Amino acid sequence: MGMGMLGAAALSLAAIASPLHAADLAERMAPPEATIDVAAKSPWQIRVRGLGVITENSGFVDGIPGSDLSFSDTVVPELDISYFFTDNIAAELILGTTYANVTADGSIAGLGKVGKTWLLPPTLTLQYHFTDLGAFKPYVGAGVNYSLFYHQSGSGAFTDLDVKNTLGAALQVGFDYMLDDHWGMNFDVKKLFLEPEWKVNMGGAPLTGKAKLNPWLIGTGVTYRF
Repeated sequence: MGMGMLGAAALSLAAIASPLHAADLAERMAPPEATIDVAAKSPWQIRVRGLGVITENSGFVDGIPGSDLSFSDTVVPELDISYFFTDNIAAELILGTTYANVTADGSIAGLGKVGKTWLLPPTLTLQYHFTDLGAFKPYVGAGVNYSLFYHQSGSGAFTDLDVKNTLGAALQVGFDYMLDDHWGMNFDVKKLFLEPEWKVNMGGAPLTGKAKLNPWLIGTGVTYRF
């Protein structure tokens, strides 16, 4: 009886151990599960640039043949915020403010300075980034600009200067050169198509026309990728 009971117990243990061993072997041979990339890049990026604003220097006063306008160029700071939908596709919001002195030119050059206006031209572009060139990461973009004119003032005989807020198109090309996973240097050129209507009083007589600013925005600065 003793030997029989021992034999039965041994058979029972073998039956239990066999599936456990098979399960352990299957677990060892199974392919490893995909790991989560905890170092994945954030989709957010910011840049701070010094920006040169170079205007087209063109325009006219309605009803005065040969009339023209010129505008001052400026250097201002700029902040932009980018969101990457994929490694290649991003949207960029460009923020900055500047001013323009408006001067009569052409056949009305003798009238001198017309006035001064500040403008806030927020610009949204959709960009394509090239990612197969190592640390050098060029991009192109296109989008829209809506320019808001404020703190407007006439000069001399001119009063009540009013440059109208205007919607226009924007084109962009530039590159980042990344120094590491987060920091880089940036160079960027944008063209804004900006031709607002404007009006002013000269000695009580109303004048109207179009200011063809159409500025080039040429900037360089620092990139930070979160």
